Amino acid sequence: MTTRLLLATRNAGKLAELQRLLAAAVPGVEVVGLRDVPEYPEAPETGATFEENALLKAREAVRYTGLPAVADDSGLTVDALNGMPGVLSARWSGRHGDDAANTTLLLGQLADVPDERRGGAFVCAAALVTPEGAEHVLERQWRGTVVREPRGSHGFGYDPVFVPAGLDLTSAELEPAEKDARSHRGQAFAALVPVLAEVLAG
Repeated sequence: MTTRLLLATRNAGKLAELQRLLAAAVPGVEVVGLRDVPEYPEAPETGATFEENALLKAREAVRYTGLPAVADDSGLTVDALNGMPGVLSARWSGRHGDDAANTTLLLGQLADVPDERRGGAFVCAAALVTPEGAEHVLERQWRGTVVREPRGSHGFGYDPVFVPAGLDLTSAELEPAEKDARSHRGQAFAALVPVLAEVLAG
């Protein structure tokens, strides 16, 4: 018997990533996205932390669909900006999802910051909520540095200006499979897999 698991996203890349991770680890689970279930009103992300927003989205998905659900919230935290943009990453410039405007604003704010103080991290919180009321949240970070000019065409968001620690390439210059293996989201989803295996098998 196949168990359906809802990943509360319309992002095809995220969906494919979780499907790949679960295929071998949790046989018999079909991962579906928001495009595969009847549409429901999605609440705004009003949480003060990545964890709160991930739980908010996962709880909402369970409430409307009755399926066990995974949701994530992620963003970039920059040390010189006291952890901002943080949960506001996707709408830093005032318009949700305008990657170019968000990145331009961020680079402008960091223009006078010397290279050695341009550290930061991508952060991802991944939440699992079941119809029975079980809740699990895991958070992972991907440390690195914000560079001065965008480079690379892979990825989205702030990927072109983020060089992960220990690498010379930006996140947007990495091949998708390599980014999946290293990234904050890849780490959080991978850490969630054994939890999913236990919860869904039970």
